[in-house]
Amino acid sequence: MATLVSDIEMATINVDLTQSESERRDGARLLSKGDWIARTDGGYAITHHDDCTSMLRDKRWFSALALISQMQNYVDKEWAKRGRKSILSTEGLEHQRIRRIVSPAFTPKSADRLRPFMNTVINELLDPICEIGETEFVSNICEPYPIPIICELLGAPKEDWELFSRLAEDIFKIFNGNLAEDAPVIMAAQDEMDAYMRSLIAKRKIHPQEDLLTDLIRAEEDGDRLSTDELLSMANALLLAGTDTTRNQLACAVSLFAEHPVELQKIRDNSSLAPQAVEETMRYLGAVRGTGRYASEDIEYRGILFPKDTLIFPSFVAANHDSKKFDHPNEFNITRENKVPHLTFGSGIHFCLGAFLARAELQEAFITIANRMPGLKNSGQVKWKPTRTGIWGPKELPLTFDPGF
Repeated sequence: MATLVSDIEMATINVDLTQSESERRDGARLLSKGDWIARTDGGYAITHHDDCTSMLRDKRWFSALALISQMQNYVDKEWAKRGRKSILSTEGLEHQRIRRIVSPAFTPKSADRLRPFMNTVINELLDPICEIGETEFVSNICEPYPIPIICELLGAPKEDWELFSRLAEDIFKIFNGNLAEDAPVIMAAQDEMDAYMRSLIAKRKIHPQEDLLTDLIRAEEDGDRLSTDELLSMANALLLAGTDTTRNQLACAVSLFAEHPVELQKIRDNSSLAPQAVEETMRYLGAVRGTGRYASEDIEYRGILFPKDTLIFPSFVAANHDSKKFDHPNEFNITRENKVPHLTFGSGIHFCLGAFLARAELQEAFITIANRMPGLKNSGQVKWKPTRTGIWGPKELPLTFDPGF
């Protein structure tokens, strides 16, 4: 007979906001050396790679993204009315239907056709700083980099890049853990984004283009197509999943290259290592450090009963440093050969739909940075975003390097 999870003796994880970033990193990595489960303030952390993978692939565990307001005890009638479902949070047959329709638009080929544009964007951002050999990398490179690419992907014109950047910044406040203060700003940004995308959708229906939005409008499965609301939801999901994740992952990666210049030199010597470098930076220092799931019914796993509505938090940091899966997991080595994939893109039905796009963006950036920023090193203290931030990375990353490239 299964034992109720609340009756199990296990370690407790307490969040200590006074810890330095290196201390937090070390603590998360140590989790993978202990038991596979630990108690947290809101539920249970899952720390081993096998268990994270198994539970993420179990369709009875639903995405906790739909519970953000409940988890913050935030009650608001206007917020509650905005019940549009997203591919990020739908489950079951509904999720399968949407994913089946849109998946053909998110292929390696669709990402590859944007590589020349990605290369242009990263070079134009680097041009002014490469003349002087120093920069604050987050604000000058990471923050502006993904927006033009998302706009190009959707077919939004260049003059609207700043609008998308502002809307993305406001909508992303949903992950800051402060809905009581941020909800009005988030809702206003969502309304503005919806109005913009409704207009763009109407234009694309009359005048199709070679862009993702046209692909999504045309996409169908046995005659089934996305409704306008579902198209709006996909655009919002793309803005959410395709901007801040890339910004923060690029910042995490470059902070590593500043600490480990030999690894960046490997890319400069051999650009074909860029794909491996992307996977290793995401394993070693992923911007998405975990996710949340809740039990849609009573679930028994490994002899333990998780009652309906139990929250679990698969820790990607711990899973990605599981010594049973990764040799010498605490070493950063872009030429390592892993037995299994890292979990930073997730696993199961909510595996990142835009993984091919994210990989292409990072690969193109790594190659260009390796060639144009030799001698890269930190020129000051790296400041990190708060632990509570849903998608995480350096807040400030001051760098120096050899100018003139």
